[in-house]
Amino acid sequence: MAPIKLLSARIVLAALGLALALSAPSRAEESRVVPQSAAQIKLSFAPVVKKAAPAVVNVYAQRVERNRPRNPLFDDPIFRRFFGDRQRSGGATAQSLGSGVIVDPSGLVVTNNHVIANMTDVKVALSDRREFPAEILLRDPRSDLAILRIKAPKDATFPVLEMGDSDTLQVGDIALAIGDPFGVGQTVTQGIISALARTEIGISDYGFFIQTDAAINPGNSGGALVGIDGRLIGINSAIFSQSGGSVGIGFAIPVNMVKDVVATARAGGKEVHRPWLGASLQNLNRDIADSLGLDRPTGALVTDVDPKGPAAEGGLRQGDVITAVDGKEVYDSGSVGYRLGAKPIGGLASLSILRDGKKLVVPLKLMAAPERPPRDQLTIVGSSPFSGATVVNISPATIEEFSIAHAHEGVAVIGVADDTPASVVGVQKGDIVLSLNGEKIHNTRDLQRVAGGNPYVWKLQINRDGQVITSVIGG
Repeated sequence: MAPIKLLSARIVLAALGLALALSAPSRAEESRVVPQSAAQIKLSFAPVVKKAAPAVVNVYAQRVERNRPRNPLFDDPIFRRFFGDRQRSGGATAQSLGSGVIVDPSGLVVTNNHVIANMTDVKVALSDRREFPAEILLRDPRSDLAILRIKAPKDATFPVLEMGDSDTLQVGDIALAIGDPFGVGQTVTQGIISALARTEIGISDYGFFIQTDAAINPGNSGGALVGIDGRLIGINSAIFSQSGGSVGIGFAIPVNMVKDVVATARAGGKEVHRPWLGASLQNLNRDIADSLGLDRPTGALVTDVDPKGPAAEGGLRQGDVITAVDGKEVYDSGSVGYRLGAKPIGGLASLSILRDGKKLVVPLKLMAAPERPPRDQLTIVGSSPFSGATVVNISPATIEEFSIAHAHEGVAVIGVADDTPASVVGVQKGDIVLSLNGEKIHNTRDLQRVAGGNPYVWKLQINRDGQVITSVIGG
């Protein structure tokens, strides 16, 4: 199976061209017209390009990886015996090249989070050759979106690409991609919307992508999908490719997901809060559908309900099958996540469900996941195998924010610093620490206390993707 490739270009000690992409918003149902003659087929897309292209920018991001002193722990002969000996190289300049879309006259730019992830210095270049530094206002790794603000004189003006409605798209609608593939210069390609609601892509938590055959290539991350009316319908993020180039299968984040991220940045928010379902879901297969008396495996099966969550409050039960959110059909658990994730906090949504063969509608309060207990985020230091790991307590909020799976007890690892004992041992982001040296870990303070010891042997128990792993280090 060909890999999914994110479209930003990453280099070290080199400069590459960068790119952007666009794909098209749909027209209203009544305005879709198939060409009636050869003359109509020869009509130009130039007016659409003229309207959209000025608001598409190139994004240059970089950081200088300064030489850092060698961690003294690696000079300890015991650690070198347990964890090996690793030397760090430094002083390189890491660069990321991608695209963005100006969506506000004040200079707000939407791009992909992976374009600017771990970067510190960002610049944008407009199609009219103006260049400006930019600040990162908001990073949203869960949707792979980020918002920049162009730093420019007060009298500077910027073209804006109006946002459309991705829910009105239909397969077969025309899509234009405008960008700078491989650094060759601004390029326009044309295709159609090939598919909607692609949820098995695996490049963000809200996998509900627009698929297009408009040629998209590396360097296009953060660009825009534009419809025949010149409105933004998606932010291009990835391609399906074995060669690294376009084979006619590209994926874009629907603009309706983008809107909430932009609104959060406009309001000064630093992180996006999305509605919490308070229930665990499972995709249906043919066997499950047959056992439930369904004629097809579509929808999301409720496998567990938090008794204190909004799903339970609204009357959702284990065994229910969610078939629609606010009247919009959902095909699997990813579809439910997207439909809720694109909604702002506050108010109510309605869930259409099947229960024992009956169709019902239950209300869902759109509230953020609570942080109970408090996350108490810590970075473990000292001489344990968890030294260098950043951990948090498990709560509905941290489960949502960090996409923590299979978490019922222990503490969650949300980051591992390079060249630390935790990274050398193989501790990974997303691991759930269950016990250390025979002591159960209930919270981050437990882990900090036990990791502060100095035994000759360390015994670790970790839940990784639902599998409990026990390791003994030392001895």
